[in-house]
Amino acid sequence: MTKLLKVIILLIVVVGLGWFIWQISKPKTNTVSNHQVLLERIESMGKLELVKYRLSDVVEHKVISQFLPDASVLLIIKADAVGCVDLSKLKSDDVEVLEDSVHITLPNPEICYVKIDHRESKVYDTKMAFFREANMVDEAFKAAENEITKQVKKSDILEQTKKNAVDIFKPLMEGLGYKKYSIGFE
Repeated sequence: MTKLLKVIILLIVVVGLGWFIWQISKPKTNTVSNHQVLLERIESMGKLELVKYRLSDVVEHKVISQFLPDASVLLIIKADAVGCVDLSKLKSDDVEVLEDSVHITLPNPEICYVKIDHRESKVYDTKMAFFREANMVDEAFKAAENEITKQVKKSDILEQTKKNAVDIFKPLMEGLGYKKYSIGFE
């Protein structure tokens, strides 16, 4: 009788432990990311790339779980955003020459790319992440890239690109001997 009681107790413990592990492996989670995007520097560029913004994003990425303690990672993300003018879109009728004057209509500036610099980015802290750490860091990088892209679109990068395009073309026009010149955009 005592052997049967021990087997039943062991069976109850195994079933209870199995249920607990199953609940932990299928938790319902919510993800929360807080960002503090800071513009670090603005660089003027030549060629097609006319301006480069260097940005930092302080990311606290949390995973809120029903059964496990809340996990979080803290990262400092470094990223570059580049504004450019695609000169391949320039057509011959976009350049108007009249004696000693010239007018150029350039294509509208665009954001060439927004790229995270993984070598300069750092994971500063992880809490209660355990086996989820790699996934959480990956999610935080993706969230940071999305947030930085949104912030760059809200910034004045396209206006800065226009200004730098004029600054690049001005000495070129003067060097070609044009006394009067104007540069516009579509």
